[in-house]
Amino acid sequence: MPNDAPHPIHSAKDAMDALAGILGGALPGSVAAADDPAAALLNDPDVASAVTGRLRGPGSGAGNDTVCRWLYDAFRSGVPELQLAVLRFVPTLAGVYMCRAVSRKPLAGFEAVLLALYAHAAAQRGAGEAVTVSIPNLANPSPYHDAKVAPKAKPAELEVAVLSPPLEPHGTMRATRRARIVGAVLELYNGKLSHMPVSCKMDFCEFCVAWAGTPSKLNKDKPQQLQQAAPDAATGGAEKWRRVPLPWELFQPVVRIVAHCLLGPTRSDELKAQAARAAECLYWRAIETMDSTALLATRSLVRLSQMVEEPIPEPSFSGAIENMAELEAMRANILSPNN
Repeated sequence: MPNDAPHPIHSAKDAMDALAGILGGALPGSVAAADDPAAALLNDPDVASAVTGRLRGPGSGAGNDTVCRWLYDAFRSGVPELQLAVLRFVPTLAGVYMCRAVSRKPLAGFEAVLLALYAHAAAQRGAGEAVTVSIPNLANPSPYHDAKVAPKAKPAELEVAVLSPPLEPHGTMRATRRARIVGAVLELYNGKLSHMPVSCKMDFCEFCVAWAGTPSKLNKDKPQQLQQAAPDAATGGAEKWRRVPLPWELFQPVVRIVAHCLLGPTRSDELKAQAARAAECLYWRAIETMDSTALLATRSLVRLSQMVEEPIPEPSFSGAIENMAELEAMRANILSPNN
């Protein structure tokens, strides 16, 4: 973003004043007068709706977009609470950007914010550091059982799987880097997912359905929900969120976030239903592209969603009580002096 911002953001109060000027009115008292305004902003539905509405609006994401400037400056302020509040808008930011980037529209505002988030993720991880996990090698004897025959060869080394490759520094957004940069931003968002409100998780699942571009077999009667409509001044109709390319570097963090929405500690049935729909749409997309890794991950997620929907029967102890009574009667009969 340009460096001529009229009001640099150095604190939460600066951010609230700047946001109030952008939205054209004073922020609600629950945010403006809060002891921790950044935390209040994170969970305030009215302000969040106003910001996401601006991000979804026609012409948003351009180089002079004031909301994108605010997100950029607020995140670069280095205030952890403000950075968390900015991450709350990542689903809408990434969702609208990926859908519009396919049509090659100029989106310098969106790209500046995404690159700032990507640079922060790369700095957190360290130069050249990949996220890996060790997988036990089945060629080694089990540590929980005694081997009948002592192994003659030395134990095989553990398998190391790469969850996320190293993040190389990027100062510009290109089509060949787009999926990697947005995927890294989603990984950053996923790391703070437990702090995020339900509404932004709902936004993410909605864009997952649009990104997949495949109808859900569970909602044949509601195909219009596949695409979120937003006013479009150019056409006079509605902007439709587009199907986007989903390489594994973008697909993997998407599946991880949807899995959290579906299986996480949230009590929102609406979120779980939306996450289950997103998982199924991603599954059909994986079938279309014949991506075996994505297919295995989404099929497992769909099966887990079906298990979540099935009610768990309450355990019945009536049979056990009757058996205990019968055993006590047999015991009393054995110990009787008449026997």
